[in-house]
Amino acid sequence: MSAATADRHFGPDLFRFLRDLAAHNDRAWFEANKARFEADARGPALRFITDFGPHLVRISPHFRADPRPQGGSLFRLHRDIRFAKDKSPYKTHLGLHFRHEKGKDAHTPGFYLHLEPGACFVGLGLWHPDAPTLARLREAVVADPAAWRKAVGGRRFTAAFTVEGEMLARVPRGYDKDHPLADVLRLKDYTAMASLTAADITAPGFLPRFAKLCADGTPFMAWQCRALGLEF
Repeated sequence: MSAATADRHFGPDLFRFLRDLAAHNDRAWFEANKARFEADARGPALRFITDFGPHLVRISPHFRADPRPQGGSLFRLHRDIRFAKDKSPYKTHLGLHFRHEKGKDAHTPGFYLHLEPGACFVGLGLWHPDAPTLARLREAVVADPAAWRKAVGGRRFTAAFTVEGEMLARVPRGYDKDHPLADVLRLKDYTAMASLTAADITAPGFLPRFAKLCADGTPFMAWQCRALGLEF
C-alpha cells in the first residue's frame, strides 16, 4: 500500500482500490478490504483536507476545510439507496467538498475535488440548487450581464475551467427567450469544471496545484456569493 509523503497525498493505490471496489461493490468485499480503504483512500483524503485548510483561508476565509471523518469535507462512501434502482452500497469515487461556511450540504457554493478512475476533476460553484436559489442566480445574470461575463471571462479562469451543468430545453418562463445569455439562464447547475488525470492527482505537488486552480476560480465563486448575499 502506498503512503502519503510530504509533497504527495494520493498514490496509485487509491485508484486501484476504487477500480476494485467498482468490480466488487458489495459489503462482504468492502469489509475484507476496509484496511485498504483507510490506508489508500480515506486517510490520505483527510490529510489532504487538513493540509488544504491554510491554502483555502488565503483564497477566502468564508469556506471551510473540515477534516472530520463524518460530516466534514469528505463525502461519505455509502450511497443512499433507499429510492435507487441501483442497490450497490458504495460510491466508486471520493468527493471532497469545501463548502461555504453558511452552507449545510452539497447544495451549497463550494470548491470540489472528484477522484475517480478516468474521471477526476476540480469543480466550482453550486450543484442542484433549490428553486429560490436558482432564481437568484438567474436574476443576477439578468441584472448585470457584464458582471457574469467578467466572472467567467478572465484568462486564468478560461484556461482552466469550463462552465457546465444540466440545462433546461428552453429558457425558463419569465425570462426573455432571446436574451444574449439565454444558455446561461437555461442552466440548472451553476458549476465550472477542470478535468484532471490520475497522474495529476498522484504527482508530487498536487496540493498547491489544486489550490492554484481554486484561486483561478475565485471570480466565478465571488460572483456566485454576491448573487446569493454571501460573503466571499
